[in-house]
Amino acid sequence: MNTTISRFRLRSVAAVVASALAATAAWAVEPFTVRDIRVEGLQRVEPGTIFASMPLRVGDIYNDDRGSAAIRALFDLGLFKDVRIDVNGNVLVVIVEERPTIADVDFVGTKEFEKANLQKALREVGLADGRPYDKALADRAEQELKRQYVSRSLYNAQVVTTVTPIERNRVNLTFTVTEGEPARIREVHIAGNKDFSESTLLSLFDQDSGGWLSWYTKSNQYSRAKLNADLETLRSYYLSRGYLEFRIDSTQVAISPDRQDLSVTVNISEGEKFVVSGVKLDGNYLGREEEFKTLVTIKPGEPYNAEQVAQTTKAFSDYFGSFGYAFARVQATPEIDRTTNRVALTLKAEPERRVYVRRVAVGGNNRTRDEVIRREFRQYEASWYDGDKIKLSRDRVDRLGYFTEVTVDTQEVPGVPDQVDLTVNVIEKPTGSLQLGAGFSSADKVSLTFGISQENVFGSGNYLGVQVNTSKYNRTLSLVTTDPYFTKEGISRTFSLYTATTQPYYGNIDGNYRLTTEGGNIRFGVPFSERDTVFFGAGVERYRFDPGTSFAGYVPFSYQQYFGCIAPNGQLGVLYCGNPSVSGVPLSIGWARDNRDSALVPTTGVLQSANLEVGVGSDMKYYKAGYKYQQYFPLNKQYTFAINGDFGYAGAFSGQQFPIFKNYYAGGLGSVRGFEQNSLGPRDIPLYGQTVGAALGGIKKAIFNAELSTPFPGAGNDRTLRLYGFMDAGNVFGDRTPWSTNAQWDSINKIRASVGLGISWISPLGPLRIAYAFPVVYEKGDVAQQIPEDRIQRLQFQIGTTF
Repeated sequence: MNTTISRFRLRSVAAVVASALAATAAWAVEPFTVRDIRVEGLQRVEPGTIFASMPLRVGDIYNDDRGSAAIRALFDLGLFKDVRIDVNGNVLVVIVEERPTIADVDFVGTKEFEKANLQKALREVGLADGRPYDKALADRAEQELKRQYVSRSLYNAQVVTTVTPIERNRVNLTFTVTEGEPARIREVHIAGNKDFSESTLLSLFDQDSGGWLSWYTKSNQYSRAKLNADLETLRSYYLSRGYLEFRIDSTQVAISPDRQDLSVTVNISEGEKFVVSGVKLDGNYLGREEEFKTLVTIKPGEPYNAEQVAQTTKAFSDYFGSFGYAFARVQATPEIDRTTNRVALTLKAEPERRVYVRRVAVGGNNRTRDEVIRREFRQYEASWYDGDKIKLSRDRVDRLGYFTEVTVDTQEVPGVPDQVDLTVNVIEKPTGSLQLGAGFSSADKVSLTFGISQENVFGSGNYLGVQVNTSKYNRTLSLVTTDPYFTKEGISRTFSLYTATTQPYYGNIDGNYRLTTEGGNIRFGVPFSERDTVFFGAGVERYRFDPGTSFAGYVPFSYQQYFGCIAPNGQLGVLYCGNPSVSGVPLSIGWARDNRDSALVPTTGVLQSANLEVGVGSDMKYYKAGYKYQQYFPLNKQYTFAINGDFGYAGAFSGQQFPIFKNYYAGGLGSVRGFEQNSLGPRDIPLYGQTVGAALGGIKKAIFNAELSTPFPGAGNDRTLRLYGFMDAGNVFGDRTPWSTNAQWDSINKIRASVGLGISWISPLGPLRIAYAFPVVYEKGDVAQQIPEDRIQRLQFQIGTTF
């Protein structure tokens, strides 16, 4: 070997190019045994990474082929911009030039997406802070950003990448985006339809050519995912009406030259309409064929309905699951007779194998403790798989109200055919609310309101709520806390403490009466079944009445009578009350059942509740019972009909007066719309020529509501924004009093009714409902008979109410 240093140098910008250069190197070396390997040029990469990747070790025979292989291996790491190997005697010197490291990724001009979402998308293609910079990788990142914008119909979005070198061989990447205007759907057509009009079919789509609310619904912004969903809806529409051989032949999306408008055409073939001639079972049904037959919803003699077939096969699978057969296969096979357009269905079942649950895992709960989720589960580990219990468990976790989505995944245990693992995946939502408010009025001057509630305190599942109101005429302070699992058996415990002062405002009249309430109670909820809970409670409360300094004529006579008030200075004098404070011990028992599909936007199910409150001991001995019933009827995908009933009855035990401040009230949202809140029922009777007409409530209540909700015009099938029509009827009623005339009595006990229209919106602040009502049965008033007219309020709105 020549004693002079032989140098073998290879340069490349890619591994393939490096290999080619190595094969044609100008200087070749004679093979030799490697005595040592040195690495030069490293900044952040560890030397061990080099040695572990090179197919050469000390003691190996070095030749040109092995040198080329070593260079390719180092380029394949993606960490180096340049790699070369120098031979110095029997020593290999590996000289590398590292790629710059990405120090920061920033975005300019992005309005359609949150930066965090874009960073996540780029991370999935390999570009993120701390990773080596690669021009090819940056190009892929640009294409990924454009793809994200195309998914939002922003076809004209432009992306420019700026690379800024900084110290320590690092670079900053800035993606400057010019979003442009989104492409709008100009028209949507369906071709090939014969039995249904195009307008009927297009009404099924969530995407359309737009309307006056498109700025909110974005229904005219094209999305391939939404179009696929619409096509599935179209397919389901035909298949549920007998068109067994319906198919979608093609979908054409044409974009205008300026990339601003889109035209969508869907070509379909309806096929013939088929009627079900019969249904039979085939396969292994565990000897329970008769039980499975009761689950069949497919009806012979009626048009073929794919929804009924899907419901039946799912019901079969679920029923197999209740016996531990988690992987049962149920298939509906049609036998088509095209001469008569009839189809016979065979439901073939293979239960496969029975399994039990090895482990239940919980995922996605960053804040909520595992225990809070696990205690709702009715499928236990090391028990036979039970589909009914798993569904019930999922529903119970969902009803906690802490999550936007709850799913249960089943995975087979590798190598163990009779075991499965369950994973409960949840997506958490904010469960706390903070309300701060301030107001100014001529009556209250400055008033402050404060409220804070947390349904899942520190992820424990406990509830904590505080409400404060500093209004001059309505002061409130309350604290409520609930532990839903006070015992391991699921008995809940609720503590509440409260104080409130109410004082009516009668314009320029000063010294009005005040009623102060102070109390606290404890309540336990005992689950008697998976859907039924019974509540038991007890409390202590005190009511203090201050007649103020106004004349007797401005204090309701029923309050004067209950608190033993007299006017010693004459009929219009200031009142003196002999019994201004009363206290009581209310005991309560209640029951609730809720199987609605949603608490925010229910479309099916029933909500029922009943309660009984009894005052014992001390000054107040009374009873107060109530019952509420709500039911929702899904007429179809777009329309929901709902009814609501709210009934109450109260009274005092023998020899006692019923506490007037325990009365029922009616009127307004949540009751009979079109009338002022809590204004219906008995009113204070004019006394000595003075009257204020304050609503007193009643000891009986009967309220009925009916609603039909529909898609809001222009909002498509968006369920967060709905239009509804309603009919309300009801009132609260009191006992006849000695000073009431027949005319007054008839007026008080007359049913009030109204009809109207409203809007419901799941707003960022909570469920918002606006109603405009037309009272159809109401009291116009009669001055001669001293009958006050009803307080009409046509426009009303509220956040958080259902009816």
